[in-house]
Amino acid sequence: MKIVVLDGHALNPGDLSWEALEALGDCTVYDRTDDSQTVDRASGADILLTNKTVLSAEMLEQLPDCKYIGVLATGFNIVDIQAAAARNIVVANVPTYSTQSVAQMVFAHVLNLTQHVGDHSRTAREGKWTASPDFCYWDYPLIELAGKTMGIIGLGRIGRATARLAAAFGMKVIGYDNNPEALEAAECRRVELDELFATSDVVTLHCPLTDDTMDIINAERLEVMKPTAFLINTSRGPLVDQQALADALNNDRIAGAGLDVLCTEPPPADNPLLGAKNCYITPHIAWATREARARLMNTAIENVKAFLGGVAQNVVNRR
Repeated sequence: MKIVVLDGHALNPGDLSWEALEALGDCTVYDRTDDSQTVDRASGADILLTNKTVLSAEMLEQLPDCKYIGVLATGFNIVDIQAAAARNIVVANVPTYSTQSVAQMVFAHVLNLTQHVGDHSRTAREGKWTASPDFCYWDYPLIELAGKTMGIIGLGRIGRATARLAAAFGMKVIGYDNNPEALEAAECRRVELDELFATSDVVTLHCPLTDDTMDIINAERLEVMKPTAFLINTSRGPLVDQQALADALNNDRIAGAGLDVLCTEPPPADNPLLGAKNCYITPHIAWATREARARLMNTAIENVKAFLGGVAQNVVNRR
């Protein structure tokens, strides 16, 4: 059984082990694979594992030995799952592994925007506190979360975990989701989007990227938000119209944004959000705690074992 990991570095930069996967067959792990290298490296493999390396219909046509594709993530849009199904290739993903880590990152951004710990620590180290005529100073408004309203768009596992953290901070929580089951499980009041944008002090995105949700944050929605409100996005970059958000921030239409995802990653140097006012960007790391990555690797390997045992799990392209 030939196994090829096309881009293992993001999942395992060296602090985890591939040993359990290597025990299942002849295993080759590449840190990164360029599109021009994919077919050559994947040739002859029965099992492919990919994180962000695209496996298109055209590529799959050139890989007659492939029987299984394991996506080292929850999102699986990098694989043409219809083309894979047509070729009887099983495609499986890894759901739920990063729920707590992503919810934690939401509040890392929220707390940064409300307390600016890093900024104040930097200025203290630079000597501003030493030179201060007062025993304390602050360069930004300091904001207490208790009593503020968090609006959550998307009440799946991560949205609900975020809601629980918000409640623990004493926040009022409102949410929007089209899925009745998600609404039933959520510990918050369901509202329509117009009310959510107009009344929330923090809006956080946890919905999938679809035709309906692309640019759900646009100029019209930003205009409705409170000028003191913050936007958090740890979900998918294209949920946000980047130029509209940059304009809103630079014109003080909203107070700040915390983003872990952008439309293109890595972003080009001219991305308008890189220089936008009160915009804090992290490089798509909400999922990447060691604990979450260990769960991801363990589940990906269990998926492979299940496939080899004849009972595939977490399949996303059943025919």
